[in-house]
Amino acid sequence: MDHDELVRLYGPWAPRTPDDVARLMTGYPGRWWIAGGWAIEAFTGVHRPHGDIDPSIPRTDVPALRQHLDRVLDVWAADRGSLHPLAGDEPSLSATCGNLWLRPSGSEPWEYDVILMDVADDTWTYKRDARITLPIAEILWERDGIEYLRPEVQLLHKVPGLRPQDQLDFDACLPLLSTLARQWLRDALAMAHPGHLWTQTLADMVTGRPGQNQPG
Repeated sequence: MDHDELVRLYGPWAPRTPDDVARLMTGYPGRWWIAGGWAIEAFTGVHRPHGDIDPSIPRTDVPALRQHLDRVLDVWAADRGSLHPLAGDEPSLSATCGNLWLRPSGSEPWEYDVILMDVADDTWTYKRDARITLPIAEILWERDGIEYLRPEVQLLHKVPGLRPQDQLDFDACLPLLSTLARQWLRDALAMAHPGHLWTQTLADMVTGRPGQNQPG
């Protein structure tokens, strides 16, 4: 479902930035970072419009986040096309719930789309293929006091349901990624999403061969 359809069904999103997230998370005891298109922009410096902003936390830290946001923002669980508020003693989220939507009240726009990631013992696991793991410290980088998801990891998450803006993000990142980052993304795609159109472009850049879609 694209952003326009989400807005039509569930209402608009307020424009928010990484600095807004940092202010919201002041005093939060857990680890958090920025994912999504804003993480790509922080890496490339290439601006594009953003439909929302995606803070991210380990799935296991949801109770701590809810406590931090108590009486500040309402928390809704977005789970496979359904949306419902988390209130009071709501039981643990289902394993299929990948996002939390936040807003002050039902009469106001949504503000933050929190992405839940699988992290255990300081190790991140890709939700679509448990063979792909990294230490949590290796999937993040910092700029101006804010941690962001590394671009190669964010691009991997963009592969299912590839949209035009995702291709723009890939094209902006590709010449800036290190050889190791390109290799990692190439190998992760080959493992989790064999045959994806980005795989050959990455392989050509890693080996130095001119590819059809390689920037000149």
